[in-house]
Amino acid sequence: MLFQPHLYSTRLSGHMELVIVQNYNSVLTLSHLYQSSDALLVHENDAIHKICAQLMNIKKISFRDVNQVIAHQLGSVFQPTYSSEGASQYSRSPLGDLMESLVPHPEFKMLGLRNIPQMSENSLAYSTFTWPGLIKHLRQMLIANAKMEEGIDWQVRPPLPGHPVPPKASPNKALHFNTSIANLVVLRGKDVQSVDLGGFRDPALYTSWLNPQEAFNIWKTPRAFNKYEKSASLVSNSQFLLKLMDNIVGKAWNMFASKAYVHQYTKFGIEEEDFLDCFTTLEQVISSYASL
Repeated sequence: MLFQPHLYSTRLSGHMELVIVQNYNSVLTLSHLYQSSDALLVHENDAIHKICAQLMNIKKISFRDVNQVIAHQLGSVFQPTYSSEGASQYSRSPLGDLMESLVPHPEFKMLGLRNIPQMSENSLAYSTFTWPGLIKHLRQMLIANAKMEEGIDWQVRPPLPGHPVPPKASPNKALHFNTSIANLVVLRGKDVQSVDLGGFRDPALYTSWLNPQEAFNIWKTPRAFNKYEKSASLVSNSQFLLKLMDNIVGKAWNMFASKAYVHQYTKFGIEEEDFLDCFTTLEQVISSYASL
């Protein structure tokens, strides 16, 4: 019997609160998906909106624009690639390969996706890219938990070997260094075989309970993607969502504690116990990622 992995791609809103019960909806949806999936590939609405505005130069951002950015990011990973060195044919099971690479423990299923470069067609016509430059930016985006190449905090560094390990991150405080469980880099375009990805094998990037050689994987193809001569994508199982999740759960809990709008759900069969179960699920997820 073939195993069919269950990967859900979902969007989370942070500061762009569209409806008053948005945090309730996020908690209910995310907790149920977490329990029924093998992994969740999460896109943050705020980050996608910034990509549209700052990188794509879109003045009036529509749902179509947002979905096109997400589709571009997903395509950059799931278009055919060689998933192992020396492979003679494209991977026939990209979802299975993705799970094997990035989800070594069922407690940790949150995946984030970054893709560079990403820009408007007008800007692309006047731009050139080098692999060392793209990889340097992508690695720092991982370390500093940046969602796009603009505005990266270059001061963030992984802990140095032999130095005391900093205290575990509290989800209530600003997260600086973004600890990873596993990372997958997907390279597309010319000269992919010559790209140096040694920086992603640094043990300091990863949690101590997983061998860095097993925690990092590479997919490659010499075919260009979506008019980009060279492009690189990163799918990461890391602390990238920790602060946002804690913020959403905190806001939802404050509303629930005062019974605000709960009646809107109970009349459709969602009881207070259902809310409590969902809060418990996500608080455990937050605690697990904060302990990395």
